Amino acid sequence: MFFHKWMRRILVGCCGWAVKGGKEAYYQKFPTIEIQETFYKLPRTETVMRWREKAPRGFVFCMKAWQAVSHPVSSPTWRRSGLQPGKREATRYGWLRPVKENFAAWDKTAEVAKAMQAHVVVIQTPASMPDDQKTQQNVMKFFEHASTHHLTIAWEPRGKLAKNKTFLQKVCEKHGIIHVTDILKSEPATQHKIFYTRLHGLGRGEVNYRYRYSDQDLRLLAEKIDAINFDEGYVFFNNLWMAEDAERFMKMLKRENKLT
Repeated sequence: MFFHKWMRRILVGCCGWAVKGGKEAYYQKFPTIEIQETFYKLPRTETVMRWREKAPRGFVFCMKAWQAVSHPVSSPTWRRSGLQPGKREATRYGWLRPVKENFAAWDKTAEVAKAMQAHVVVIQTPASMPDDQKTQQNVMKFFEHASTHHLTIAWEPRGKLAKNKTFLQKVCEKHGIIHVTDILKSEPATQHKIFYTRLHGLGRGEVNYRYRYSDQDLRLLAEKIDAINFDEGYVFFNNLWMAEDAERFMKMLKRENKLT
């Protein structure tokens, strides 16, 4: 696999429409977005097609995969889904289990992603997902199905699975998956032509949404990204100050001629 630093591009944005003034205001500031609505409840394909049509030429959509494939029904995030699965179904959703319910949920996710023309679809699995042999087998089988849609898939595991770099390298390389990390905390287990990082704030724990990145943090971020080989990179801020921090980081990269 070959990477050319002088040809690569880096796109910086936010996890969600984080700019006051709505979508039009967001388009004026950033070249890309990671859509969050798709995680909680899938929009209609007609809705995301309108987003695509109204976006400026060259604007890049990425999206978070529907929680039905990643999170068990017991997750608090399901309250926003508008769905009430039956007792049997409720035990089968999430954790990338290779069952018809998850496959159907992924197929619906893929339909929305294609209508949106999403460049990357991010699956974020919760810390509650175990790291055992059965789970690893399930993940392998799930991605076998997921890859049939020919989408660019990224995976951000949390909890114990996030620390199993050997397994992550194996599954990502076998199925062409992008391993997503918060690059200020952990490097990806394997290289891909696309680099993708989600920044959740520094401090204890995996997320600290109230954190505001300092200039020193942003300089370190630029250095870490510069040390990684890729052709196209996505940097998404996911903290309360995401719009301000992302804009500051873009200005820093522009000053250093690292944005194309």
